[in-house]
Amino acid sequence: MLGWGQSEKKLVLGEQPIFRVLKTSEPITVDGKMEESIWQRTEARKMEYFYNTEKPHDSQETIYRMLWDDENLYAFFQCKDKYITARETKRDGQPYFDDCAEIFIIPAADSLDTHFGLELNLFKASNDFIYFNDYYQGKDAVFKTYDPTFEVEVTIDGSVNDNSDIDSGWTMEFKIPLDELGALGQIAPVQTGSQWAFLAIRQDRNDAEGNRRSTATIFPIYDISKNVHQANRFGLMEFVEEYK
Repeated sequence: MLGWGQSEKKLVLGEQPIFRVLKTSEPITVDGKMEESIWQRTEARKMEYFYNTEKPHDSQETIYRMLWDDENLYAFFQCKDKYITARETKRDGQPYFDDCAEIFIIPAADSLDTHFGLELNLFKASNDFIYFNDYYQGKDAVFKTYDPTFEVEVTIDGSVNDNSDIDSGWTMEFKIPLDELGALGQIAPVQTGSQWAFLAIRQDRNDAEGNRRSTATIFPIYDISKNVHQANRFGLMEFVEEYK
């Protein structure tokens, strides 16, 4: 699969925004409920960069959290949503046209041109891939047969695909084994003080029909008309053991 490449200059080390990820010694149960006390101690950041908003309810609140241990990354999306919507049920389909949580990871601090991606809707239909920016003649390429094994769970407070009522929202919790990043995950190993580039995204579809949706990101991207795969605008996750 090919798409158009990014064109804005890369961020360089020292320019990227930083999201600090707290280490957990507490076992994490992936249930979409955030019941472990460690979740309340890690950074919780609102996604405040909105794109393609046309209606008042297109800019709904998303709070994003992360944890790490020696074997896994954990991520938690906490989303307010008046109109909860999902259609895709197949793996490697188009969950990004639904209410959807997305994580893009580069296992290095620099803004490289290749990233791992996970995109899941509320049916846990996963589109997972390795994305290559500017692969050939200014076009991007996507390696779609990357099928990592990971855990994910969703909670829903409302009714799916029923716009006759007002919903409250949904959560999505991830457990991503570091081994699923292969040898690339060992170039800059996950340890205290190390940094990886990443972007967290929420797609928010509120219409009962069609593919219109708004987008929220944890860091600002350059040009939403291209796509969200602008690795040159990713921020950093920094692995810490405690906050100072």
